Amino acid sequence: MSFSASDVVPLTQARANLSELADQVKAGAEKIITKNGESYVALIDAGRLDYYHRLERERIHLLLIDDARRGLEDIKAGRTQDANAAIARLQERRAASAAPATAVTQKRG
Repeated sequence: MSFSASDVVPLTQARANLSELADQVKAGAEKIITKNGESYVALIDAGRLDYYHRLERERIHLLLIDDARRGLEDIKAGRTQDANAAIARLQERRAASAAPATAVTQKRG
């Protein structure tokens, strides 16, 4: 959806005309409320907001399904690691990278 200049409303004007803006939004418009010349919030129909939330949930579900598919492909191809060993290696790397910073701090102290 594209916006026109009439869809961009300063906050002070929105306060004064909230009822009128709400009627326009209910009729299908979307309004961008600005504060100090910058985008601040959007005024949209509650049904449309619900639709946007449903779309986002569906997108997340599709991403999870794709992650699961790739994981199954990795298992099938033998690209696996023992979880406990992988966590131990990560912890060792984290401790090794933190050790030089700790040593420098102790020398200064």
